[in-house]
Amino acid sequence: MNKQKDSIDKADIAASLQAQFNEFILAIYSKGERRIYIDIAPQTVIRATRLMLNEYGARFQIATGVDTSDGFEVMYHWAMDESDCVVTFRVVLPHEAAQVESIALICPAAEWIEREMWELLGIEFKGHPDMRHLLLADEWPEGKFPMRRDYEATP
Repeated sequence: MNKQKDSIDKADIAASLQAQFNEFILAIYSKGERRIYIDIAPQTVIRATRLMLNEYGARFQIATGVDTSDGFEVMYHWAMDESDCVVTFRVVLPHEAAQVESIALICPAAEWIEREMWELLGIEFKGHPDMRHLLLADEWPEGKFPMRRDYEATP
């Protein structure tokens, strides 16, 4: 694909997403030729997932989570293979209420990464079909999340 076509596709995708999510979009920006980032309200994660899967035929790549000073960021990365573009939806969850709907029932590829973020960051994925330890030992102390900024390992 040539760069002009990529740019047009990306702009068309961004405009379409803006139209679909206008009332829920907090920000929309680009960090490169083939990347679109969209900050959305947490309550729209399921709607965004269905839109990406059903309307755009996007492929779920991965979700990532990080503990920042502003809260927990969860980013859902979607490959738009025909457009050679990646769309990332970002939600920010407050530290005191780190929960968001699970997308695992409509996008099974998200099941393990949601479990990982729950274990390591303590983010609750409401409605997850199998929330159990994936990486940490079953005896891991409840309420201790090793990827949180305030985690202190005991010797």
